[in-house]
Amino acid sequence: MADDSSSQILIPDAFRALYTDRRGRLTIAREELAERAELCEDLAQQLMATAQQIHFDLGIAEDEVLDRIHATLANPAAGLREAELPWLIGRLAELLGWDSDKWSAPATLPG
Repeated sequence: MADDSSSQILIPDAFRALYTDRRGRLTIAREELAERAELCEDLAQQLMATAQQIHFDLGIAEDEVLDRIHATLANPAAGLREAELPWLIGRLAELLGWDSDKWSAPATLPG
């Protein structure tokens, strides 16, 4: 993980890559990057209990639980950016100890 000198938040390299161009430059301000990373990490942490409850109470497979959460968070009202969704779902899977190969984020944003 790379850290951001203007913040106490450790920003994972995979998240930073979401907002890095082909030349390795950030495409958003460092402060915004830290805010987005904190939002996504906090949301992944908060969704752990929900994901476990869906999985155990409804008997739904782990990958289906992740797909359902992804579909819910894809709604613009959720406040997430499209590029952040795979990272967030992958992080949630990682926190739960579930397979996250399907949810690896792209190295960079298109463009």
